[in-house]
Formats: sequence, structure tokens, C-alpha cells
Amino acid sequence: MTLRHFHSAASFVLENGSVLQDIDIAFHTYGTLNADRSNVVWICHALTGSSDVISWWPGLVGEGKCFDPGRWFIVCANVPGSPYGSTSPRSLNPATHQPYLLDFPAITIRDMVFAHSLLADALGIANIHLLIGGSMGGQQALEWAIHEPRRISRLVLLATNAVCSPWGIAFNESQRLALLADKTFDGVDPNGGMAGLKAARSIALLSYRCFDTYQHTQAESDRHKQDRFLAAAYQRHQGEKFIRRFNAYCYWCLLNALDSHNIGRQRDKPEAMLAKITARTLIIGITSDLLFPIREQQYLSRHIKSAQYAEIDSLYGHDGFLTEAPALEKHLFPFLYGQEIKPEKKIAAMTRR
Repeated sequence: MTLRHFHSAASFVLENGSVLQDIDIAFHTYGTLNADRSNVVWICHALTGSSDVISWWPGLVGEGKCFDPGRWFIVCANVPGSPYGSTSPRSLNPATHQPYLLDFPAITIRDMVFAHSLLADALGIANIHLLIGGSMGGQQALEWAIHEPRRISRLVLLATNAVCSPWGIAFNESQRLALLADKTFDGVDPNGGMAGLKAARSIALLSYRCFDTYQHTQAESDRHKQDRFLAAAYQRHQGEKFIRRFNAYCYWCLLNALDSHNIGRQRDKPEAMLAKITARTLIIGITSDLLFPIREQQYLSRHIKSAQYAEIDSLYGHDGFLTEAPALEKHLFPFLYGQEIKPEKKIAAMTRR
């Protein structure tokens, strides 16, 4: 399916009171909406993802997969602030007729949900059979299930949390420091900050993976080597790949949005907000996840009524929510079709890639 765009000409008021004169949301749909509009699966992407969900979740989305477009109407929308088609720091500021860059107003996870709620209305989707997201995508899904409980029938939260942790904020700040150390990240050059973005990506990878990841994939066979180590080359390579597809100003914006995540902000305690969720909920944690440790998913499962909880193992840490399709499918498939999850708690998944 090709990229589509939704434009709302109405003013979009952000959580902090700032106003965007209008808003654009890029999105993809796959499959066909059935007559009673009851077959919607809405997938929320993570920090650097796009709405082209088949490109980053091919193990779970596609013909014959768990989320099969032949059975489901699948929607994935790009978040505001991202460089993949939605309103972002790359958009033109109507006041200056230049890209916003660092002048783009601060957005929150909740703002992302409000924008995607507008899109759901425009698509005529009153009920989402299953809403799913991992990491920052899980934060969006959680906020949406609180914001519009009647719209969400089933909810799946993967490797995510109710409140951005001090640990997560520290990783985000380290990445922001990398961006600020780049003199070209000046709010003037739309393509500035690439060196800083490369360094930020290297920092982020350390939180997405774990010791065992690097020990398995980057260990040296030559005990005499003194330089040109595999792990160092890998970090540089991943940074180079990232700067070819992302934008430093958008990354800055989205890191700040991550920090803002707190479902209790201007509401009630997080526990009380979780108790308001009415969707049937499945929560999956990854035992090797350093960034979103399983205690955060266990917290969600304790406070969401009748939530089902499962854990998987992964060699790839937090990134297991992207890589471990077979292990995830063993939990997702029965939940998607309304079956009870088997009582076993953990499915081993040591996929090599």
C-alpha cells in the first residue's frame, strides 16, 4: 500500500498550549475494512519507525502472518514530529515560511494520540479491534486506551511503560548532548546535526541491545588484534545507516516527547489511570530488556484489570519486540482471535540475525 496523507485544516492545540495552524498525518493502510468495520488492527510505531509497518515488522504483518491484510484492516500512522511525512520540525513554519527546525513546538506522547484520534475519525473507525505498540508505540497505545476506552476493544503493550523512567531520560539526555556537541545543529541548516545524530544513534543502540547481543555478534576471533574492532565498526556502520534515513531536528523533538511520557500528568496517579482501561489487555515483557525492564511491564499488569502478562527471552534485548516474531506470535495470535493465552509465562526466543 502506498503512503497516504490526512490533512486537518483546523488548529491543533498541543498539550502545552502551543497551536499548530493545521496538521498533516502520513499513514498506511493494508487490507479492506469490512462491512461492519469490526476488523481494524491499529499499529503504533516506535521512536524512529514509519507508517510503512511491513518494512519494519515483516515477521508479523503480511500475507499469512499474524496480522494478515486478507483478514484485517491494518492501519499504521506516522507520529507528529517524525520525518516520515507527518507535521514535524521539517515542516514550514507559517510565521517565517522556513522549516521550524528547533522552533517546532514541544509535543508529547498524548499529542500524538490526539492527532491519530483525528485520523481514526476521518477514516470512520469508531472501534479498533486491536491496538498494539512496542516501546514508544506502546506508550501511545497506552495513552489512547486511557483517552478513548470505548474505541479500543483489545490492547497489546510490548516492552513499554506507564512513565518514562529516570534511566530512559538519562539515555535520551546523553543523545541530546551528542546533538548539541555538533556545531551544525544550529537551527538554521535543515540538514545539520548529522555527526551528532550519528553519535546519538550509537548511544541509543547500547540501550536497545545488551551484553549478550554484542558478545554473540561482535566478538573477535583474533586475540592479537589491537584496533579495528568489530564492535566499533558496527557502531559506526549503524550510525551511518541512521543518518541516511533520519533528521536530527526530528530526533531531538521525539526524544523530548519520550521524556514527557507520564500517564498521570495532570490527571491522577498512574495506578488510577491504568485502572480506567477497559480493553482486554495483553502485556509482553522481554527478560533481557535494559531500557524498559520487565518490572515496568509487571507494573502495568498489576494495575490494568484482568490483564494477561507474558515474557519472552531475546538475544537482542529491547529490540526483541522487533526481531522475535515467532515468540511474539505465540501470544499474539490467540489474543487477536479472542482465545485465552496459555498459562505458560515465557517463550524462549534466541533468534539470530
